[in-house]
Amino acid sequence: MFDGANTVVLFEELAFQDVLPVTWHPLPAPVDAETASVLAERNVRLLQAREAMDQLGPVESTDEDSPHAAALIRLELKVNLVLDLVGQILASNHPRPAAVPIRFNSLGATWRSPGTPLPEAGGVGLVEIYLHECLAEPLKLAARIASVTPDGHIKARFAPVGETVADLLEKLAFRRHRRLVAGSRQPTR
Repeated sequence: MFDGANTVVLFEELAFQDVLPVTWHPLPAPVDAETASVLAERNVRLLQAREAMDQLGPVESTDEDSPHAAALIRLELKVNLVLDLVGQILASNHPRPAAVPIRFNSLGATWRSPGTPLPEAGGVGLVEIYLHECLAEPLKLAARIASVTPDGHIKARFAPVGETVADLLEKLAFRRHRRLVAGSRQPTR
């Protein structure tokens, strides 16, 4: 039975955890409202694309009421395959940072920097998280560094991300959590 021991939490909220390419870009000042709005729009599109990728599954048999449903599903899968290939081509032309363990939600992130220089506590900038190898653009979140340990563990607090981005990040974390719970309930063989 699931006891919650593997629940991933950050800043007292459910968080998404994975090994992903992450980078920190320091800025001289916090992002302005216009830049924050542009970032939010891009982040919404990226998170929606990631959500659509999570919803891909096997083609199920259709009922008699929707004779074209199977054809539409197959077409959708083919379009997704083409998008994946385009994303991989784009990603191969734009090297990504090293993949590191990261935990994040709408409030902030924690990760371990693979190298130097380490950001300074209190510094502002952008955390860039590449959510999937097929998505060419990273999630870009304005943040302030809350703490940095000498061995490279970084904790950042995000500037307000907006309601839509926050909801999509919450869904991303919840879907991962739901899979962990379902996996823990599977009988061991």
